[in-house]
Amino acid sequence: MRFFHLSDLHIGKQLHHYNLKDDQIYILSQVVTLAETMHPDAIIIAGDVYDKSVPSAEAVTIFDDFLTRLSEIKPEIPVLIVSGNHDNAKRLEYASGILRKHHIYLSGSAPQKQEEYMEKVTFQDIHGEVDVYLLPFFKPSYVRGVFEGEVEDNYNDVMKKLIMREEIDFVNRRNVLVSHQFYTGKIFPETCDSESVCVGGIDNIDISSVEDFDYVALGHLHGKQSVGRDWIRYCGTLLKYSVSEAGQEKTLSLVTIRKKGEPVEVTELTLKPLRDVKTKRGALEEIITNAVPKEREDYISVTLTDEVEPYHPKEQLQEVYDNILEIRIDNTRTKKKLLECEEEEQEVKSPMEAFCEFYTEMQGHKMQEEEIRIMRKIFDQIEEE
Repeated sequence: MRFFHLSDLHIGKQLHHYNLKDDQIYILSQVVTLAETMHPDAIIIAGDVYDKSVPSAEAVTIFDDFLTRLSEIKPEIPVLIVSGNHDNAKRLEYASGILRKHHIYLSGSAPQKQEEYMEKVTFQDIHGEVDVYLLPFFKPSYVRGVFEGEVEDNYNDVMKKLIMREEIDFVNRRNVLVSHQFYTGKIFPETCDSESVCVGGIDNIDISSVEDFDYVALGHLHGKQSVGRDWIRYCGTLLKYSVSEAGQEKTLSLVTIRKKGEPVEVTELTLKPLRDVKTKRGALEEIITNAVPKEREDYISVTLTDEVEPYHPKEQLQEVYDNILEIRIDNTRTKKKLLECEEEEQEVKSPMEAFCEFYTEMQGHKMQEEEIRIMRKIFDQIEEE
């Protein structure tokens, strides 16, 4: 079985103040062309179809056109989609019944009741059947109704329970999981500025929960990478959505699953963006002199190293680059100022004081006496340990 694995389309997203509509239409058209040429058995989209939970009409039109063009390919290629943390589950599932007749499977919500299970789509190839399980983005609170009694806010435990209740045959059948969460192994995955990863890592899910699957098609992180196992993989975004991704190569993943027990093969298919994201560093005159016409329309982040502040740098840069994302200054003067700030005596707060300030900032009001008492007890226990 061969399928495309893509995720994090973030349709409707802006890069700084630039609308990426044309860039997204251009790159999605390449996916359609590759699907027409290679005709995979399925196309999997692992969440974050849209950039906002309430997408604009423009964003919905772009995705509608993408699905329409895929559905017109004959013979039909099934498209399997789960919602991500940026998506609105109910909005994404709209017209899912009609779309299913065209082999487009939209799974917006994780199981919420005891009688509900993950949506499963089964494929047939020369080696037998392949079961693909669709698990949209979830928080423990979303799935409390599935389990009897209370469920702790522990993503790891919840994931293990969700997998166990499916009673999946991991010995004899080939199984694929589509999931949009933050998975970690012994080595912490690489993240980008354009991602929203929970502070403190409380939303981490250890790969031990899913390593029995033959392939785990992940979404959420924007850089393509495996997590602990070759078959547990983030495919990354089709486009660069932040300056921190400038050095990444964006591709479309073609996954091949052979018979049970054989390694999964991942082939990276080349994509060409309408406009690239690039970084330039150096003196203003040097950057302008070395500018090449083919980069004129790219999205450019500039770091100037001039010791003497140049005259109207943005205006001069716009003579050679049309889409400037930002202009940063990094020279001896700025480094000296930063060093002076670091050397200034900083007020050191206790963990309790810091937490109280954080709570007030997040909640908009101070902690109650009972809450303070509970937190003091927790911090005391930590200190004792």
